[in-house]
Formats: sequence, C-alpha cells, structure tokens
Amino acid sequence: MMFRSGREVSSWVMRSICSLAVLGCGVLLGCSGSAPPPESSFRVALVTPGPISDAGWNAAAHAGLLRMAEELDAEIYHLEASTPAEFEEAFRDFASRRCDLVFGHGFEFQDAAVEVARGYPETAFVVTSGRTVSDNVAGLVFRLEDAAYLAGVWAAKASRSGISAMVGGMDIPPVRLVFDGFRKGFTDTRPDGSVKEVYLGNWEDVAAARQATVSLARQGVDIVIHNADAAGLGVFQACRELQMMAFGTNADQAQVAPDVVLASAVMDIPMAMVRVAEDVKNGEFQGRVYAFDLASGVVGLVANPQLESTVDASTRAAVDQARDAVIAGDVELEHF
Repeated sequence: MMFRSGREVSSWVMRSICSLAVLGCGVLLGCSGSAPPPESSFRVALVTPGPISDAGWNAAAHAGLLRMAEELDAEIYHLEASTPAEFEEAFRDFASRRCDLVFGHGFEFQDAAVEVARGYPETAFVVTSGRTVSDNVAGLVFRLEDAAYLAGVWAAKASRSGISAMVGGMDIPPVRLVFDGFRKGFTDTRPDGSVKEVYLGNWEDVAAARQATVSLARQGVDIVIHNADAAGLGVFQACRELQMMAFGTNADQAQVAPDVVLASAVMDIPMAMVRVAEDVKNGEFQGRVYAFDLASGVVGLVANPQLESTVDASTRAAVDQARDAVIAGDVELEHF
C-alpha cells in the first residue's frame, strides 16, 4: 500500500545517526591502525561527500555500511571527502589496504573511481548515481524520479495556490531527474499549475536553503520538495515558519519535520548496497549498472503517519493510481 507508516523504512537512518559518535570514530581508527586486517575478512569502505548526520543521502549510505558489518560480517571503513583530489586519495588508500569493495556515494565520484580502479583490479568500486563502468567499476542507480512523480501528483492535489517548488543542492543529472519527475507528476495532475526550481550550489548551507524557500513563498509557492541533503533542513525550517508543506527525498524525513513533511520519496539505499556487496563477496560482481526502480521495492513514496488524517480520499486514489501507472510503464519518465 502507498499510505503506510514510514517507521520501519526510516529506522536505519536513526540507527546510523545514533551510531555516529561511536562507529564514525571506530571505522576511521580502523583505517589508521598499524596491523593489517586478517586475510580472510571481507572489507568494505564507504566515501561520502558530506556528513552522515544529514538524515538523508549520506546517513542512508552509512546505514548500509552498518548492515554489511552485521549481515555479511564485513570489516567496515568510512571517510568523508569533499573534493575530486580527496575522492581519488581515499579510493587509493582503501584499495591499497586490500578492501574488497569501495563505495563512492555520489555521481561526482565516477572519474576518481575509474582512475584508481585501473591500478587495483582486485578491488570492486561502486559509485551510487553513476553510470560509468569498467571491469571492476559499477554504478548503483536509484530511479527516485519514479517516487518523485508520485510526490508531484500528491503536491498538485494538496496545493492551494497551484504553485509548487523544488530546492536542490547541486545541479547534477540525478537531482534534475528527480525534479523532472516531480514536475511531470504535478503538471500531469494540474496542467494549469506551475513548478519553480532553485539550486543552492552546495549540500550544506541550511541558511541559504531557508532563505530560498522564504523567497519562493513570496512568489506564491505553498508546497516544496527538496533534494539538498543536509541543507534540506533549511527548507523544513522555512516551511514550518510559513505554514507551507514539504516532501522529503532520499530517506524518510517525516521524523525530521513531522509537522510539515507530507511524505518522502525514498530509496532503501542500505538494501541495494547489501545486494551489491553480496555479489562481491560471492564472486559474482560485474562491472555494470545496478538499477532499482519503483517495482523493485527499493524506491517508494512513504507517507508521514502523523499527517495521514489530512489526506483526503481523492488524493489517496490519485497517488495509488499513479503508482500503478508508473510500474506498468504507462508514464514516460526520463531515467539516468
């Protein structure tokens, strides 16, 4: 069912955040220890472009890392890196320490992964939101635009003004596709409506995200979706102040702003990461694009249970009908 509690889906986010103080330090210390890990262990590293306390994109990847430790008995490592030079350095360091699998969590890691992979053929490199592949480089693609389309349908039904908006971090292809999906869902449902779009130029500036949302409200916007990682907290702040409604992305963000988040377009990033890691551990890894869509169960739209009473039957029916249409292939969405 489309309208279900998001508590189960989002529990891994909270586990990741709560574990930050302990495990965040532990995995970094594991990288710098003088004694090499046992030859028999399965070693997995994660490089994120931002903090794992963002309750979204990076937190989800860290939760996947924790699941690999628990379910695959993996020895895990994590490092935050913010520039291409740091990406390459982190990949090379983890590969030289005989990691079996290294995740670069974001579209921007592709070039570094391909460059480093040439010198470390025994290590598998996986880039989320990436499509560049080689013998030991794979992409992990989440078709979040499927769920964003459903959010757009919902927004069109819920908006009083007929004007919605999208606030993004960086203008990169995966974010644009999510926004394209949202816009299509909104305009398919409300052809006379309009959707505005703003990019912040970064993933961390909460104040800029808040100000952008305030500015959009002055233009008549009354409902917003964000794809801005940690900066998205600023969107929620402005929505709370101005009595606007919002949609979260990447993870179930209802618990971050339960009074303003109607629903979240989510990816079960941990599940997908574990599936790829299983292939690596079992010797079945291939340099290809691993893609997950709405039908896979990895991507979905999760309603905020605290606001379910505000959703009328017409909106529920429209979103469920849209979900069936997307899965059946009756909705033309551009995919990465």
